[in-house]
Amino acid sequence: MASLQQKKQRSLQHGLTSRQVSMISIAGIIGAGLFIGSSNAIATAGPAILLSYAITGLLVLLVMRMLGEMAVANPDSGSFSTYASEAIGPWAGFTIGWLYWWFWVLIIPVEAIAGADILHAWFPAVPSWLFAFLIMIVLSCTNLVSVKNFGEFEYWFALVKVIAILAFIVVCTLAVSGFWPLAQVSGVSQLWANGGFMPNGFGTVLGGVLITIFSFFGAEIVTIAADETANPRDKIRRATNLVVYRIAIFYLASIFLVVSLVAWNDPGLKAVGSFQRALEVLNVPGAKLLVDLVVLVAVTSCMNSGLYTASRMLYSLGARGEAPAQTRRISGSGVPTVAVLLSTLAGFAGCLVNYVFPGKVFGFLLSTTGAIALLVYLVIAVSQLRMRARAECEGRALELKMWLFPWLTWLVIGVIVLVLGYMLFSDAYRYETLMTAGVACAILALSLSRRRGAVASRDATAVGKSA
Repeated sequence: MASLQQKKQRSLQHGLTSRQVSMISIAGIIGAGLFIGSSNAIATAGPAILLSYAITGLLVLLVMRMLGEMAVANPDSGSFSTYASEAIGPWAGFTIGWLYWWFWVLIIPVEAIAGADILHAWFPAVPSWLFAFLIMIVLSCTNLVSVKNFGEFEYWFALVKVIAILAFIVVCTLAVSGFWPLAQVSGVSQLWANGGFMPNGFGTVLGGVLITIFSFFGAEIVTIAADETANPRDKIRRATNLVVYRIAIFYLASIFLVVSLVAWNDPGLKAVGSFQRALEVLNVPGAKLLVDLVVLVAVTSCMNSGLYTASRMLYSLGARGEAPAQTRRISGSGVPTVAVLLSTLAGFAGCLVNYVFPGKVFGFLLSTTGAIALLVYLVIAVSQLRMRARAECEGRALELKMWLFPWLTWLVIGVIVLVLGYMLFSDAYRYETLMTAGVACAILALSLSRRRGAVASRDATAVGKSA
């Protein structure tokens, strides 16, 4: 009986230390998209991609400020999904929560496959699929043992990424300044050479925003992780205030140096990635190996965070009765084991589908995530708009506030709606937008169906009692 009572009282524990949460908040947005994916963005907009990153960075900064306002007032592992339920309605929390989970369980195998391809290139005798499954098993085990294990792995992954970015910035700054001894490169003339700063027009800057916005997705993880540490409000406030520095240093500074040193139309840019190409131009020995090592750490880190985030979102849905009851089961060490296992199994299924049907089914599934990041940002903005108005009506003081409320909140909502509309009417993004809309509508229909079923069940129970 005591054991049963103990199980009922179990909840997520404060297993993350301050240094772990701090490092997660600093490096949470540094993924393979920065090291490799940025090359496609540069090839699309040229040096003007800096404007795309600045616009995207400003949007993410404002969204994180809004999320920070809500999270400081009410830290919760469900983060924006919980706030959407409170501010908009249970249907909104259910829909965005499951969409977010869907996004991460599809990204988990993407990162595992990317890491496996790097390892397979080093050890060709071992098949790529085996590396992918081994990576997933190792990280699943670390997430299952305790949240402290996840935090420790992520701390070191994040530290490697931070050191790599800072070293890259130092080396490239020396080169731009004319002090790099291994290559005769200096200045920033590449910014306007080869057709000017904006060689493909302003339209490509907007297109660049659509490419870069997904590189920033993941900044919100800190509001989920902070719930499992002591003094979560302080951690969230500090992480929210650090967003502007992370964007400026890790993205704007590094991409500025890349486009200053490498021609935007350099064929090698898309072939090997922006960071590797910049190091090759500077004749840095072992450039490919160095970048491969950092990318391997980045994709492993992203997968580790993705598994953690997906499991906590699933646990939160279960705690609100919007997922199977088993998902809220907590182990003695404070880990939502069933949520971790189900998220892992979904990731394994994605890997399996990719290797059994290469380039077919998994590509189709991945296309459904195309606009999820923007939907999440939109829900955060609408939730903050309503919760802030409610707090002001009730006279509640907030520790962290969104700037220039409600004008900046409405501006963010308008920009996101505009971008979603652009994606819908653009040939390049229409398919992914419609696929995301299809999945969102299916989840929404399921939510409404569940609610109708619950109401009908309550009515039937009430009639039975009255009879």
